[in-house]
Amino acid sequence: MPQYTILIYEDEANWVNATPEQFRAVMEAHDAFTAQIAEQGGSIVAGAGLQPTATATTLRTNGAGSPVVTDGPFVETKEALGGFYVIEARDLDHALTIARLCPAGTGGVEVRPTIDPSQM
Repeated sequence: MPQYTILIYEDEANWVNATPEQFRAVMEAHDAFTAQIAEQGGSIVAGAGLQPTATATTLRTNGAGSPVVTDGPFVETKEALGGFYVIEARDLDHALTIARLCPAGTGGVEVRPTIDPSQM
């Protein structure tokens, strides 16, 4: 089956003062989501939550082709990438059906097909 990546974007400011109960509720929602993937006929290949963007280190290539290291995210956005799932689904429509179930709080999700190097 083809693979798709579900990227989860949310406003990090919503989590600054979150209580343990709020974190627990989000984790329970993600546990329910992962169960629904199988119920929908898909499967999880990988997934992870990410630390806040303040912990990021960005590498960008300068004009001479050398990497330049910057502490923190390269760009500031209202919504930040907070986690991802790599799933197997029959096709894009199937992946979108699954992605609609993904908890994203006040943010949203983006679905992208992954590159299959054997097809190149």
